[in-house]
Amino acid sequence: MSAPVPAATTRADEPGPVRPGRLLIGLTGGIGSGKSTVAELFAARGAAIVDTDAIAHELTGPGGAAIPAIRAAFGDSVIRPDGALDRDAMRERAFADADARRRLEAILHPMIRAESRRRLDASEGRYAVLVVPLLVESGDRAGGVDRILVVDCPVEVQIERVMRRSGLVRERVETILAAQATRAQRLAAADDVIDNGGEPDALPAQVDALHRRYTGER
Repeated sequence: MSAPVPAATTRADEPGPVRPGRLLIGLTGGIGSGKSTVAELFAARGAAIVDTDAIAHELTGPGGAAIPAIRAAFGDSVIRPDGALDRDAMRERAFADADARRRLEAILHPMIRAESRRRLDASEGRYAVLVVPLLVESGDRAGGVDRILVVDCPVEVQIERVMRRSGLVRERVETILAAQATRAQRLAAADDVIDNGGEPDALPAQVDALHRRYTGER
């Protein structure tokens, strides 16, 4: 007998679309959970997608708008020769120094929020999905999202995926996970959940179910 196909879950006390007008869905999940894959599936169904991680990469790329402030705060040691942020150097510094992490966030977060809002306002689609890796960690419904959608999988699956994708050793991945919200914390904050602990071909049906919910289709 084949294993049951995972189904997307929603809070039982909130049937149907939440409110008229265009919904804003906050898509989040831990590292290696599959957020980008899920976002692509929603995009294929006509949702507007704004990815805050992609915005952060643009802001910290060569000539990025955040580079002057980062250079002023942390010096040339975290800037690569091409003018982009040296992510490895900055990551090591931020993990070792909570104050450095807060200073970096104080530079980046307002820029990311402003650019996210600009892109959302300019976007089309029956609903919008704002991809925010650290949405739960932010402590609020970042960007005024209507619903929080968590892409969930077991921690061991996250570790294996990140090691395979990034070539990081297990201890390094565990350090990254320790700095993020726990699986239980994300699930407690979720309005909707996609189970991505199994095979990729289980995802489209779950996305379809939520797409129908978000658009009011039956």
